Amino acid sequence: MSKTEERDLDEAGAQLSTAPTENPADQAIGGPTLSAVGWLRWFWRQLTSMRVALILLFLLSLGSIPGSLIPQNSVDELKVQAFKEQHDVLTPIYEKLQLFDVYSSVWFSAIYILLFVSLVGCIVPRSWQFVGQLRSRPPGAPKRLTRLPVYTTWRTETEPERVREAALAMVKKRRFRAHDAGDAVAAEKGYLREAGNLVFHVSLIVMLLAFAAGTLFKSEGGKLIVEGDGFSNTLTQYDDFKSGSLFSVEELAPFSFELDGFTGTYEESGPQRGTPRTYEAAVTWSKGDGPEHRSVIEVNKPLEIDGTKIYLLSHGYAPVVTVRDGKGNVVTSEPVPLLPIDSNVTSTGAIKVMDGYRDKDGKKDQLGFQAFFVPTFAGAGEGDMFSQFPGLEYPVLALTGYHGSLGVNAGLPQNVYQLDTRKMEQFKGPHGEILKQRLRPGETMKLPDGAGSITFENEVKEWASFQISQQPGNGWALAGAIAAITGLVGSLFIQRRRVWVRAVRGADGVTVVEMAGLGRSESAKLPEELAELAATLNAQAPTAPGPVEVPVEGAKE
Repeated sequence: MSKTEERDLDEAGAQLSTAPTENPADQAIGGPTLSAVGWLRWFWRQLTSMRVALILLFLLSLGSIPGSLIPQNSVDELKVQAFKEQHDVLTPIYEKLQLFDVYSSVWFSAIYILLFVSLVGCIVPRSWQFVGQLRSRPPGAPKRLTRLPVYTTWRTETEPERVREAALAMVKKRRFRAHDAGDAVAAEKGYLREAGNLVFHVSLIVMLLAFAAGTLFKSEGGKLIVEGDGFSNTLTQYDDFKSGSLFSVEELAPFSFELDGFTGTYEESGPQRGTPRTYEAAVTWSKGDGPEHRSVIEVNKPLEIDGTKIYLLSHGYAPVVTVRDGKGNVVTSEPVPLLPIDSNVTSTGAIKVMDGYRDKDGKKDQLGFQAFFVPTFAGAGEGDMFSQFPGLEYPVLALTGYHGSLGVNAGLPQNVYQLDTRKMEQFKGPHGEILKQRLRPGETMKLPDGAGSITFENEVKEWASFQISQQPGNGWALAGAIAAITGLVGSLFIQRRRVWVRAVRGADGVTVVEMAGLGRSESAKLPEELAELAATLNAQAPTAPGPVEVPVEGAKE
């Protein structure tokens, strides 16, 4: 093949892709010959190359792994603290690497920003180039169509003008962009391949922006609610609350809801005994001063109010207990939520009496009880008791009492489910033994020396914990993910190709028809498609009597 023919073929296949071409001058990296501007241009070309974008995308995925395996401060600070207490050697290393705050770390943010810049720098010029291709016409036919990968020819007695008219109508009917180019018809199809490629990369940017918006403007908090109690969406009502750096408390949607009841049913027998079958919370909610509505919240089926989603997270029991002082006066009578520690809802917690209690001498004091509760008792005797079923079939409450200072006046935050006994004294029995007792509903544990009593009432309420989340970028992230998949499918399975049909009168006065095709990549479909086009055109411009012509195949020397 001569240099002229090679250049002719290169021009025919030019701009089948919007990928940037390599500039030979850019390949010659001569450090001393590059100025500061030259180095900046080189760095920009490297950063905006598809290769670097893929590397950064891989690094971003790789950087997300420790965020999934290591407890994060943004998710659960208690788990982070427990991890630090159990791993003295790893903790300082993880802290230096910011592995407890992966998604807000310097290195993760750097990868994130570089990927964003790389995608923008890659997409913008390719988009303009693609628009230019859409506005331009397919290039004219090369001088020698026989050099193209797919080629066929035949002779016909039909006039060349009639052949070209039929060819133009045929390719346009097949949704090719086509026009007359001298003695040939030039057609092109498969623009959706490049469009899909651009849509894929634009969708990645949309997803990155959605992720950033969700991180900066999100709010997320938790609330444990006992049956009959409610919640108002104000900052002081949350048990814990986290938000993005650009979130404002004024953006909290004005609504409230009340937990009417929790329904939990479990498999009664068989290998799946104890497996939840029904797990739902019935609530009554309203927006501001608006009318009340009733809804049911289930796992993975949140209630959405003004863009805020309320998820059902967990469930437990809250035995109703009544504490009386030495004179028999009721100090407190309320349900006490206890935290489950296993799948059968064996629960632990603390009962704290901070105000209103006086001992037998009338002196103010504070009481604390370590509580252990099982909904279905097992473990008779003096051994440890446990629950053998999550349903409320045989509830038992075990209590150990203390009196003294709960430490709540020190100004330090406390876990409401744990009892700080450092400044407390344990109640002792008549023979000096530790005072602890298992109670069934309706039973009472009397405190020694007329200190009062605590009663396990004939009522056990249930509680549910909720996550109240406001994350504005979720919808955009989902739309971006769907668009990315759609664009990726288009860029992988649609082939960009060009077809030329040339019809000229031969020396003997018989019309010679040539058809050739060129695709961006090798594909078995291009010869098949050209064969179908040739058969259709041949029906309108039939083969003249003569020798058998070249079939549709790769070009032969």
